[in-house]
Amino acid sequence: MATASYSSTSAAAGLPRTRGMTPAQRREAIQGFLFISPWILGFLAFTAYPMAASFYYSFTEYKILGSPTWIGLRNYVYAFTGAPFNGGGDPLFWLALLRTVTWVVILVPLGVVGSLLAAVLLNRGIKGTSIYRTCFFLPSLTPIVAAALLWAWILQPDIGVLNSVIQSVAGVKGPNWLYSLTWSMPAMVMIALWTSIGGDRMIIFLAGLQGIPMEVYDAAKTDGANAFQRWLHVTVPLISPSILFNLVLGIISSFRVFALAFVTTGGGPAYATYFYALHLYVQAFSSFDMGYGCCLAWILFAIVLSITMLQIKLSNRWVYYESMR
Repeated sequence: MATASYSSTSAAAGLPRTRGMTPAQRREAIQGFLFISPWILGFLAFTAYPMAASFYYSFTEYKILGSPTWIGLRNYVYAFTGAPFNGGGDPLFWLALLRTVTWVVILVPLGVVGSLLAAVLLNRGIKGTSIYRTCFFLPSLTPIVAAALLWAWILQPDIGVLNSVIQSVAGVKGPNWLYSLTWSMPAMVMIALWTSIGGDRMIIFLAGLQGIPMEVYDAAKTDGANAFQRWLHVTVPLISPSILFNLVLGIISSFRVFALAFVTTGGGPAYATYFYALHLYVQAFSSFDMGYGCCLAWILFAIVLSITMLQIKLSNRWVYYESMR
């Protein structure tokens, strides 16, 4: 009875099952649990509990200084019934979401393709490849705030380096980059590509390219495939898992864009770079409407989760895995 009670209590508490184990196995299981217990405690305290609390607060009116008041789905209704639906809801919700979707649609394909091309160039084994790899990778080590300030100086319309080059080469005045309704979004895309193309995505693609056996290319050459056919029918299928991985992470990180817009434009001009995460920050930490801020966070979580699940589901149609041949 004591053994059964101990086993049920251990299972309920999440402790390792020790019934039927030798003393050495039992000692090893307990030691393993003790080693991972700091991570478990940290996860519960700093991830699981904040997520559960934010989910609860998303159904409340919570102004930080007062006590949360349960209001049900009112925050979600307020978000979704704003302009252009004219239901008296959040006037900036759909605008911020549209700006973010536009950002994702532009940045992710350019970033993935750019990183892939950089990896292909660095995989050719030319002289000085190590130096080139370092030069490509260094911008990704720059903190986003430092990169934003650096590019704000480069893109300064009057004394900026880029406009000075345009003036001296083409003889025309450069655009008002970060302060223009037309050019602010392209300018931010340019900054984001500079900090990301040569980073983790490129390394992942480079690892995938170097993992392709040369015998496969030799067989394709023997069959008469030219360079483009070898790229299309050999290289792309064999690195498709890397493409999927970078695509998923790229979309997730692009939906979370915040620091770049916060430092460079503050969402302007005229909300041209007012992204969803910036809107969430304004609602939660400027307007101190923490309940509605939590609601916006969970809407973003649902959007990103849905897109990720859709990508994983559709990946079976185009991603090649060696183990699934």
